[in-house]
Amino acid sequence: MTKSFLLAGVGGQGTILTSKILTEGLTQLGFDIKMSEIHGMAQRGGTVTTHIKFGEKVYSPIITSGEADVLLAFEKLEAARHLSYLKPGGTLIVNDYEIYPMSVLTGQVEYPENILDILKSTVPNTVVVNAYDIAKDAGSVRAQNIVLLGAAVKILGITDLDWEQIIKSYLPEKFHEMNIKAFNTGMREA
Repeated sequence: MTKSFLLAGVGGQGTILTSKILTEGLTQLGFDIKMSEIHGMAQRGGTVTTHIKFGEKVYSPIITSGEADVLLAFEKLEAARHLSYLKPGGTLIVNDYEIYPMSVLTGQVEYPENILDILKSTVPNTVVVNAYDIAKDAGSVRAQNIVLLGAAVKILGITDLDWEQIIKSYLPEKFHEMNIKAFNTGMREA
């Protein structure tokens, strides 16, 4: 049986790095995996998504509407934007964090109020993670992606790997301790 995992964030949040680490772990677990990255206007604060499918045999990484088992949103508005990809009964993991898009910054529209309440009422299986505060406590707010990775690993039930070693293989040594702390706290908070 194939599982679908969609990651959605804003350029600069570490969505692609998180996808690569997750994919490495799934590979070590023996799954066939396909991954596809969509960058959009990532360097200008635009949406970045990664489609990951894994299972015994996977033919395409592309996730269509209503197909994702898990949606990992690095930002609240990105969760709302990509909610249509989540299948009924799927799980939404959302970072309690806001990055205002250009339309909000220029005053064209307002950032939606009570967006977490709307998401939770729409998706019963919603896990809200305050990755910003956790990452800050770990040493840098830039580790939010690794906090969310920890939450995803816990929720997917794939904790029986040496995730710390996998994370270390993707990051410079000077960031190991901080990111391992962020990952472990993310797992606990899930």
